[in-house]
Amino acid sequence: MKIIIAGAGAMGMRFGLMLHEANNEVVLVDGWKEHVDTINAHGLKANFNGEEKTVPLKAYLKDEVDASLRADLIILFTKAMQLDGMLKSIQSVITPETNVLCLLNGIGHEEIIEKYVKRERILIGNTMWTAGMEGPGRAKLFGNGSIALQELHGGDATVAKDICKVLSDAQLNAEYSENIRFAIYKKACVNGTMNSLCTLLECNMAQLGETATAHDMLMGIVSEFSKVAKHENVDLPVEETVNYIETACYNRETIGLHYPSMHQDLVKNHRLTEIDCINGAIVSKGQKYGVPTPYCQLITQLIHAKEVVLEAK
Repeated sequence: MKIIIAGAGAMGMRFGLMLHEANNEVVLVDGWKEHVDTINAHGLKANFNGEEKTVPLKAYLKDEVDASLRADLIILFTKAMQLDGMLKSIQSVITPETNVLCLLNGIGHEEIIEKYVKRERILIGNTMWTAGMEGPGRAKLFGNGSIALQELHGGDATVAKDICKVLSDAQLNAEYSENIRFAIYKKACVNGTMNSLCTLLECNMAQLGETATAHDMLMGIVSEFSKVAKHENVDLPVEETVNYIETACYNRETIGLHYPSMHQDLVKNHRLTEIDCINGAIVSKGQKYGVPTPYCQLITQLIHAKEVVLEAK
């Protein structure tokens, strides 16, 4: 399959590498010139579960993509605040037959995607894979993960299931979901706890789990997500979700030593974060539905304050 990865950060590099190794034709698109130039000159380099790999992928700057580049599937992996700009830059390659899969962190991205892509060609999902960027053209990839996805229009699932097979053939462990909005809210709870708290505390996930207050903080945050989700007909059990997060994220033998992407962005690289599409989205929806969200509101304010202190751009 011909695949464009739109957003070649750490996760985009993981998917690009694994899909390429499964004999798909993969192209990376990104907005960071040094990153794109490095990949084109030296290949995508990665520490893949302890094995050093170099993959010869073609990369393009998003503003240099033209209509000659075609794909059966575009996988969106930008930061949330970069999504509209990316789609605007690559709209010449989006044909009526192009399927677009959104795997961004956060909630509500389909409203932006529908400006550029026919609804019947949009798939939404989430992924529990992790990845880290160690510099231009270089990633650190470890641990295991999974993907859940579904067609946005809720109709014929044939295309979505075909894409699941392509992803699973690349060992990305994709499954078709009959209730993707539940899966998205569940993943948003992971981001709304691990990403935000590890960024504020400047720690990895295992270190967060070792604090005396972690469990109570998770219960408070997830409770707010759950109350908002209920207004959108999503049943998100609080204790079950918190147990899932703690079991999945604190284990030092699996992904516990991982620093979440928001930490990598803000603490390590002084870049602006996606907080407004995660905890901030719950605050906005809470205001809409009349649901108090004090945990998410304070977290969003603290992250934005930290962005100012660190002069994030």
